[in-house]
Amino acid sequence: MTTPTRHPRHPYLDHPGPIPFAHRGGAADGLENTLRQFRRAVEAGYRYIETDVHATRDGKLVAFHDATLDRVTDGAGRIADLPWEKVRRARVAGEEPVPLFEELLEAFPDVRWNIDVKAEPALLPLLDLIGRTDSWDRICLGSFSEARVVRAQRLAGPRLATSYGTRGVLNLRLRSWGVPATLRRSAVAAQVPEIQSGIQVVDRRFVRAAHARGLQVHVWTVNDPERMHRLLDLGVDGIMTDHIDTLRKVMEDRGVWV
Repeated sequence: MTTPTRHPRHPYLDHPGPIPFAHRGGAADGLENTLRQFRRAVEAGYRYIETDVHATRDGKLVAFHDATLDRVTDGAGRIADLPWEKVRRARVAGEEPVPLFEELLEAFPDVRWNIDVKAEPALLPLLDLIGRTDSWDRICLGSFSEARVVRAQRLAGPRLATSYGTRGVLNLRLRSWGVPATLRRSAVAAQVPEIQSGIQVVDRRFVRAAHARGLQVHVWTVNDPERMHRLLDLGVDGIMTDHIDTLRKVMEDRGVWV
């Protein structure tokens, strides 16, 4: 029998039962990553919100998913090439401004944030902001780039909660199949899609392998109630959704909404 690997529990994970995450604040409403949408999620009872960060040309950290303004705003251009003065004039869905992440930390002091660092220039401004505001317990940092997450962990140390990047998730999946693979010990969670490129990522073996190493499993982005139930039956520790009302209803029905 394998003895579980014990890690000190990071305060970010202090939540009774499975964690509901509002993905981009609840992207189904078309106002993703906006102050208005984040407020709606908080008013619906969410205390964990997923968002993304980019840095403008002059180093301002904005909550925004894409590298460019084009898809969801009435503006255009790469955020990294634009000054904050121009980015702040863009409107998501023609209505809502792009928020600074620092403003979000201040506006929602009880919220914990799951941050996808979309580009390298955003990493140091984010770590600086977390340090200046002493928000270490409120942030879990992730990225598809394993190297970026490793660099963040090296700079910040154990006070920063991190999830695995793509390579870490792959290695955990291999370990769940009994294939030797190296795993970074400092992560607190594996944040994964249920299925990737037609390959099942999350199953009972994957969850068991993660839990044996002291890792939580957070699954994105799940909008169908049947899939939510199935994943909760497997014992996952968190679900990220665009449909915040649906996930709340599923968790209420199961008696795990807190």
